[in-house]
Amino acid sequence: MKTFHIHIEGIVQGVGFRPFVYKLCLDHSLTGWVNNTNDGVHIHINTTKTFAEILLKELIDKAPELSIITGYKMEEIEFVHYDKFEIIHSSSGKESKLLLTPDFAICDDCAKELYQKDNSRYLYPFITCTNCGPRYSIIKSLPYDRETTTMSTFEMCDSCREEYDNPLDRRYYSQTNSCLDCSVELSIYENGKLINKFEDIDYIVNQWEAGKIIAIKGIGGYILTCDASNQRTVSRLRTLKQRPTKPFALMYHSIDELKNDVELREIERESFSDYSAPIILLNKKDKPKTLLAYEQIAPNSDILGVMLPYTPLYKLLLDKFQKPIVATSGNISNSTIIYEDKIAYEELSKIADIIISNNREIVIPQDDSVIRYSKSNNAKIIVRRSRGLAPSYINAELNLARTSVLAMGAMLKSTFTLLNQGNIYISQYLGSTDSFEAENNYKNTLNHFEKLFNPDIKAVIIDKHPNYFTSIYGKEIADRKNIETFEVQHHKAHFFAVLGENNLLDSKEDILGVIWDGTGLGEDGNIWGGEFFKYSVGEVKRVDHLDEFPFILGDKMPKEPRISALAVANNFDEKQLLENKFSKTEWKIYNKILKDKDILKTTSAGRLFDAIASVVLGIDKQTFEGEAAMQLESAAMKYFKTNDYSIDLSYLQEKHIPGNFVEYLVKNIFGDLEKQLSPELISAKFHTTLVDFINQVAEKHRIKNLAFSGGVFQNQLLVDIIISFMKDKYKLYFHKELSPNDECISFGQVVCYSQYND
Repeated sequence: MKTFHIHIEGIVQGVGFRPFVYKLCLDHSLTGWVNNTNDGVHIHINTTKTFAEILLKELIDKAPELSIITGYKMEEIEFVHYDKFEIIHSSSGKESKLLLTPDFAICDDCAKELYQKDNSRYLYPFITCTNCGPRYSIIKSLPYDRETTTMSTFEMCDSCREEYDNPLDRRYYSQTNSCLDCSVELSIYENGKLINKFEDIDYIVNQWEAGKIIAIKGIGGYILTCDASNQRTVSRLRTLKQRPTKPFALMYHSIDELKNDVELREIERESFSDYSAPIILLNKKDKPKTLLAYEQIAPNSDILGVMLPYTPLYKLLLDKFQKPIVATSGNISNSTIIYEDKIAYEELSKIADIIISNNREIVIPQDDSVIRYSKSNNAKIIVRRSRGLAPSYINAELNLARTSVLAMGAMLKSTFTLLNQGNIYISQYLGSTDSFEAENNYKNTLNHFEKLFNPDIKAVIIDKHPNYFTSIYGKEIADRKNIETFEVQHHKAHFFAVLGENNLLDSKEDILGVIWDGTGLGEDGNIWGGEFFKYSVGEVKRVDHLDEFPFILGDKMPKEPRISALAVANNFDEKQLLENKFSKTEWKIYNKILKDKDILKTTSAGRLFDAIASVVLGIDKQTFEGEAAMQLESAAMKYFKTNDYSIDLSYLQEKHIPGNFVEYLVKNIFGDLEKQLSPELISAKFHTTLVDFINQVAEKHRIKNLAFSGGVFQNQLLVDIIISFMKDKYKLYFHKELSPNDECISFGQVVCYSQYND
């Protein structure tokens, strides 16, 4: 008989791993112990070497469903005699090397118990077990135990304690365990008064029916809700939230209900059962049956963002209401989600008639994650990586530098990435850091990570743009710690992100990076955004780009597609057709600016989409980022939908795209308008012409491996056309678990740093 030590790393805390080990060792009559520490799960057992190896294989092969094992090792240690097998108290003596467990949606077992009348948690709005409930959002320090979470203030009743201590119970060591006798309590704030111990679920449902807007505290923060079939209430919510046209997310009580309103495929149906419970973007049916206010929900869009109830409270409410509700982030438009009760009472009471809170504190706020799938090829596209997906990132094949570094990301759709002890942590979506609230949210989340891990950071990586908040704050951190800063150009960071995610850093073949987004400071001082890079033997070189056109009026240009249209058409006779989009004063001033020989230039694909949306669809101003591009995609989808999604490229074979692609594109679009082709057909031709352009650039440089990143590739139609017409000729690489938008920048910064500083 010998003693063996097994160490298992990964997402192994908060997923029932210790109870799993305990039961397995009892089944094999082994003695020893298991515990959590800052670097994973540790096990000591008395057995033979042969059986220790058998046990290790079972531990890995039969691990709990929610766990993700990234590493393990076993070694013989000095013999210690154990009389029994037990779970011992967690310790935190080592440096933190844990992957953080995300928040989980309510599991099937808890969903069933919720409606069992003889169950102690019958209709209990905060039912959880080892397999579901909040994790990341409530943890204050490591390792993950009840006393290190915001559940530490709740004392378990005798019944819950018995479950918690029973190795055969599903709630054995379930850190979020509670029931009606030791409950997390609801409260209601209405008419300036706060009432604790609120229990009347029916009242909330009745108030929805009465047309009230209700803010509800969820796992990651407050959401604003109302009856999605009440046109007047939805319009009032838009006005109060200062959100004129951006689509609202919806929550349905069941799959059967949402099938009445959206087109649902099997891959999307399966995603609704995922533990991350994201918002999924789906195509609206031509005639929705239950969503009577769809024009107010998603103006000018055929796409609806829908989700199912992922907390027991949401499930109780929606099962009673039996209709979809609006479920949008609890904030004023463009600010961060509100998660603190006091601030919610102060700020959300300006929007919501009623606020439903609870006394379980949220440590880290998170918006809902958002994903979509392309229509023809089922390509998964992460639009927002947040609740349920963040913050740990696991890629066993990606070997980065062992040095701890911090990457600050970009300005829009910001995240930060911490590389520490070989683990990669990519924060949840933190919003656009162009407001005081967003900056504070970024700082607070980063401070929380530093508290959790106490990393010995050796370098801070920033974007090349010196005026980004993330660049400025990164330099402050570096100065305070007396460490180096390392700059990475925005689009190169995008490229390194998709290279890293697809494990292409050691590729012996050249790779063409197609990096298309809105804006990023280029190495020549201009604004890039339609870039082609070549990755060859570890080096990145810019080899091509969309044709340059003027970048004018700063932040005004992304908000007004008509300005992009004017800039794109600046040197063409067709420019005069745009004059009616401007006042006489604007036309005079803007054209004078465009004559400046030293004018700033851009290659932005995002601004090109804006320009074409203005010309073809008449969208001259937009109220949220990407609105014009989304409507251009939607128009093209309408064309393909009426043609059974077949994509005809015959018109491209008639004309060869010359060197000046943008000129070719613009002149042909104006020509199509003169021919009175439908906006839907012109939009479809625009998308397919872009793909043909990518093909020609790839042929020009004789590269057969193509990697795509940048916010433009959130466009599922564009992705579908690329795959459909290029998959047989090229190897195509897209993001898989990260978003192609600027959320991936911080990860790409880390990958780039590791490439050159290993």
